[in-house]
Amino acid sequence: MNAPGTATTMTDGKTSAADATISQQLALFADGLSLADVPAAVVERAKLHILDCLGIALASTTFEFAQRAANAISGLAGAGEYPAIGLPMSLPLRDQVMLNGTLIHGLDFDDTHTAGVIHASASALTTAFGQSLRMQASGADLLTAYLVGVETAARIGSAAKGGFHMRGHHPTGLVGAFGATLVAGKLAGLPARKLTDAQGIALSMAAGSLEFLSDGAWTKRLHPGWAGVAGITAVAMAGEGFIGPGAAYEGRYGLFNLHLGGGNDADLSLCTAGLGQTWELEQVGFKPYPACHFNHSFADATLAMRADGITPDMVERITALIHPTPAQVVCEPLAQKQRPANAYEAQFSVPYIVAQSLLRGRFTLDELDPSAFSEGAALALAAKVDWAEDPHTRFPKYYSGELVVHTKDGQTRRYREDVNRGSDANPLSAADIEAKFWANATRAVNRVRAERVYDAVMALDRSADAWPLMEALAAG
Repeated sequence: MNAPGTATTMTDGKTSAADATISQQLALFADGLSLADVPAAVVERAKLHILDCLGIALASTTFEFAQRAANAISGLAGAGEYPAIGLPMSLPLRDQVMLNGTLIHGLDFDDTHTAGVIHASASALTTAFGQSLRMQASGADLLTAYLVGVETAARIGSAAKGGFHMRGHHPTGLVGAFGATLVAGKLAGLPARKLTDAQGIALSMAAGSLEFLSDGAWTKRLHPGWAGVAGITAVAMAGEGFIGPGAAYEGRYGLFNLHLGGGNDADLSLCTAGLGQTWELEQVGFKPYPACHFNHSFADATLAMRADGITPDMVERITALIHPTPAQVVCEPLAQKQRPANAYEAQFSVPYIVAQSLLRGRFTLDELDPSAFSEGAALALAAKVDWAEDPHTRFPKYYSGELVVHTKDGQTRRYREDVNRGSDANPLSAADIEAKFWANATRAVNRVRAERVYDAVMALDRSADAWPLMEALAAG
């Protein structure tokens, strides 16, 4: 690899990987990939991830944030050619991508690449979907571009080794912009040289702050859509010959040095490791619960506790064992996590998810209703939950969780999920994922319309274009 700040000219798009910057290597991968290169099992899994995202997007349309986002975005440039998912409006391309990304990620129910700590599908899919409609690309092309986005964003996120979160950055927005750039550029037919420029241009657009954790603000929901807007914009600029920095990742002010600081311990080799050979999509976990993925092992541990006969009135106190990095997201500040003021704070609270899972025997979208997170019994139980460092954590590869329960009669019991359910080592079945889709989609549409969406997704690799799927998703 070249030293930071240097670049190898790609006059024909065929620079060898040994001499290329990270941007160039990722550009070569994106430029060269076709669906025929992808194992059939990965293609089928990609369709399940897309199905999952679209079911969540439909469910999101029944929530207040979706309508407020739609009103704001549609008021910017008015109507356009591209329908929004599940809402009675069509928008200009970038506005459609912005809104659809918000719908996919808005319930925090979408998939997560565990090592990258990134919701890679949300930005990759919303960009691939919009750009495919614009370019009249085939379903196979959409799938290929989606995979480019997931594979690159997952690797870039993994290279930071959790460092983006520690510095207050949200990788789903920050890193997602680079994956979205390669998605949009792949579908636009940009050569590798211009894909390299586009990544450099995206460096000045990529963003995502974790400040929403302070008060449950809605801004996290916007991040994948904004990543898609950044990607499409960067590609349009590069396509017209606008020059971007050549070392977008390893440069002196590239992604890692700029956002992690000098002397960081990022492993930049992970940005390109195994491209086209090892499929990071297989390490992307599906969410069984509509909450931050760091919470999921605690929900399952609580349900195991409940099945073991522990009832809320038996609990003296509960200690959640967790790695300190995710603890800063879902356990701190503890007093705030014990009394969430809104649905978003509830989704990022171990004490709340433990309390409601023990009280109700489930954690679903219904537990995000204001009547649930203001429930006196839930708040009283959440106040008994604190946290400590887990000496046996599997983080960041897996999101381990253990509950140490101290009962009023002096017993101590422990319940652990070492590998979070939905991950590659503890996977959901295809039937589980499809059941999640039906439950989410039919919150917003009837079964017949949900079946049209399902059929269109499963036929994507054989579809001439993405419009049948869009028409199945569009309202009215």
